Amino acid sequence: MNSRWTGYLFCTLAMIGVGSTVVASKLIAHGLPPFSATALRFAIAFPVFVAAMKLAGERWPRVSAREALLLTVQAGSGSVGYTVLLLAGLRFTSATNAGVITGSLPAVAALIAVLALRERPGRLTVAAVALASIGVFVCTGGTGSTGGTANAAAVAHAASTLLGNLFIVAAVFCEGLFILLNKRLRTPISPLQMSTLMSGIGLALSLVPALIERPWTKAIDVTAIEGVVYYALVPTVGGFLLWFAGAARIAGAQAGAFTAFVPLSAAVLAALVLHETIGVVQLMGMLCVLVAVALIVCDGMREESARLRPCPQRRERPLPSA
Repeated sequence: MNSRWTGYLFCTLAMIGVGSTVVASKLIAHGLPPFSATALRFAIAFPVFVAAMKLAGERWPRVSAREALLLTVQAGSGSVGYTVLLLAGLRFTSATNAGVITGSLPAVAALIAVLALRERPGRLTVAAVALASIGVFVCTGGTGSTGGTANAAAVAHAASTLLGNLFIVAAVFCEGLFILLNKRLRTPISPLQMSTLMSGIGLALSLVPALIERPWTKAIDVTAIEGVVYYALVPTVGGFLLWFAGAARIAGAQAGAFTAFVPLSAAVLAALVLHETIGVVQLMGMLCVLVAVALIVCDGMREESARLRPCPQRRERPLPSA
């Protein structure tokens, strides 16, 4: 297998792992409080990342006070905020809905870059943001009863699902903010260093709220703990290693295409593991999100090819004859 196809395989496995976090979070959500589960996740992942840094011969980066604050906000949004909101949302909504909504991350990141960084989006990016918004709206808004007379239980279920979906949308915006803040860092930080920092700072930020939740007073849920261990080791550590090993072998825009596996793997695993039913609403939302990802990738490939295209050399004018 050549290097390019190895990269495709690694990126595919990494994104399937990301999709599986939605299913794992669904198993965790009803057995552990959100901050406690988040703290436990980072308590498991952080020592593994530290060991990986030692094996790779990498040292802690030296950053300014401003960048230390940025890293803390990054960890608070992308590490703690995303995980806590995802877990909170999955107490009320399905893993299939959550998978579709989290799959809209590339479009959400592009939207945040336009609003916060005043970046000028291409037409394909604008179309992608619109389609992803439609996909999220379909999942978020299509939760009402389809019967002629909605009873109180159906209305309550629809309201609960809507609340859960809104938590997931907020989680995706937290992850988009993480991507935005990463562009503001000036000190070069390797992916392994960043993952280690995010795990360590995430553990520090989630520890006090986890203690306030007093998880030791609750009954031990073995399934939830197994879900946290899986989340920490497979998608967090293993996914990191697979993603960056794969992305190093292929173009950046091509790597972005593999985010399409997030909603697909989440839906398939939700059906297989959680026995959820994938309805027409989820399929429509998934289609919108997948097309949005494809448009983002096409726009990225267009920009990448334009950047690599050599500039036409100016013709030298002949000197006037004496």
